[in-house]
Amino acid sequence: MLRVAAVVLITLATLPAAAQEPIVGRASVVDGDTIEIAGQRIRFQGVDAPESWQGCWDAGGKMYRCGQVAAKALDTFLAASTPTRCEFIERDRYQRIVADCFRADGASVAEWLVRSGHALDYKQYSKGAYAKLQKQAEAEKVGVWQGKFDKPWDARKQ
Repeated sequence: MLRVAAVVLITLATLPAAAQEPIVGRASVVDGDTIEIAGQRIRFQGVDAPESWQGCWDAGGKMYRCGQVAAKALDTFLAASTPTRCEFIERDRYQRIVADCFRADGASVAEWLVRSGHALDYKQYSKGAYAKLQKQAEAEKVGVWQGKFDKPWDARKQ
């Protein structure tokens, strides 16, 4: 009996992501690339936003907390069209859910974050899916692109 239960658990744990139901609800912003819905922490697939403690420099050379700005902008963006729906992709090494998330109006959260300059295309995971949007944000000098900043993955290493 125990062996059968173990096999069932292993089988369930290895089911493809498509078997997971979407997570839908009111999103609470944890930081610029992570939300929580109904107690489940969700990391957006393929993007990386500045850390909440991270400083950036605006066009005039003045430092500001770009991670906090990203989180506040995300909160405003999500609140404009609720609920938020997240499609499960996988669990990361911290056991967070990694997902593609969308507002009720269908707008992609990751696309908006990159296009508005509040997150970067995390090529290691996105395979460059947001590269074009990032180039647009950089050309228009929006979000972090208005001045100088350390890429979030570099800031975490320091």
